[in-house]
Amino acid sequence: MKLSKDGWTGLVALAASLVLLGFTIGLRDNPLVPIGPGFYPRIVLGLTAALAVALVVFDSLAGRKARAAAGANHLLVLVVFVIVGLYVGLLPFLGFRLSTLIFVPALQVALEFPKDRKSWITVAVTALVTTVASYVLFERYLSVLLPRGRWTDF
Repeated sequence: MKLSKDGWTGLVALAASLVLLGFTIGLRDNPLVPIGPGFYPRIVLGLTAALAVALVVFDSLAGRKARAAAGANHLLVLVVFVIVGLYVGLLPFLGFRLSTLIFVPALQVALEFPKDRKSWITVAVTALVTTVASYVLFERYLSVLLPRGRWTDF
């Protein structure tokens, strides 16, 4: 069985998720809380392991030989890393809501530049809905304290 880069990536992801899944077994449950601290990590790591297995299986079935990615856009990868880095850097200063409201459209525009007015409206609506939905889900529903901005206190 000859694996391409995708297959090797799947094997590494599978190994990492299984190791991390093993670490969640030792987490002690709190009898006062119905869902223990390992519940969500086990779900995420289990899905990661399943998807990694699927990646290895599909790669081996395809029988592809490892080859350099044609048309890889290394500049886009760098731009995405810079945008994510700026987002993480702005979180303590602007807070979660404003940083996310800036991050989501910046990433959308970097990945595919909108060509018309309808596309720009879609970018704006997606940014607003993503920010509001994630804030409501985490801050209000799950009671996760999201970063407040030093400059904005928002």
